[in-house]
Amino acid sequence: MPFDSRSSPISTETTSYDPIYRTVANEIRTRIDRGDWGPGTVLPAEIALAKEFRVSVGTIRRALGDLTSGGILARRRKTGTVVTGRTAHHSLRFFYDYFRLHSREGDFQNSSSRTLRVEHRPASDSEAERLGLAPGAGVQVLHRLRLVADRPVMHDLIILSSELAPGLLADPQNVPERIYPLLWSEYGLKISAIREQLEADLATEEDCALLNLTPPAAVMVLNEVAYDEMAQPILINYHRATTKNDVYINEIQ
Repeated sequence: MPFDSRSSPISTETTSYDPIYRTVANEIRTRIDRGDWGPGTVLPAEIALAKEFRVSVGTIRRALGDLTSGGILARRRKTGTVVTGRTAHHSLRFFYDYFRLHSREGDFQNSSSRTLRVEHRPASDSEAERLGLAPGAGVQVLHRLRLVADRPVMHDLIILSSELAPGLLADPQNVPERIYPLLWSEYGLKISAIREQLEADLATEEDCALLNLTPPAAVMVLNEVAYDEMAQPILINYHRATTKNDVYINEIQ
């Protein structure tokens, strides 16, 4: 279908969906992902981390516990808290916070997005069926381009009900970078499961124009449906990406 710099201490200003311990956990995970703390590294003591991040020891303990339960860290007697080297890039939390294409060496990459268009229209029959909507119900459509270091790597087409999240895409000039956390904080829609289908396709004329490809070229196509805690579909997300310099990593633990 067509369609940072290191910072320490971190800010403890949080949003309703981002408590302080999660902010600390995200910063620690970012340092691990970019190689500051490699596999086997023993983290500083909790008191030292609390002083560095300017938070309580209890907050540090909760952040470390969160990362330990996800397999990113391990507690070892007589050693301390150790980086496992098994960072789960594709845990559900990763869908919320991070870009999922990595360098061919497997390194974490930051991305930025550029809005291409925002559209409000009736759902197609296929969209209505997949989202469990009445025929012709209104949907919001966001088409955006993802870039790594100003290099276009993927474009996304996000489709969701206008009734579930009214006004989410009301201002095309101010589209949120991260849709999933905003759905939770502003509309109470918590994404609890994502069903993803992966396939290959020949690049379309639009793919070539957006991703700087020369035909014939191949693209990777990711077709997602995100569900809430009651297994109700919330949104459809189509991704079309070039894998010339990047790879999609799926890690199962």
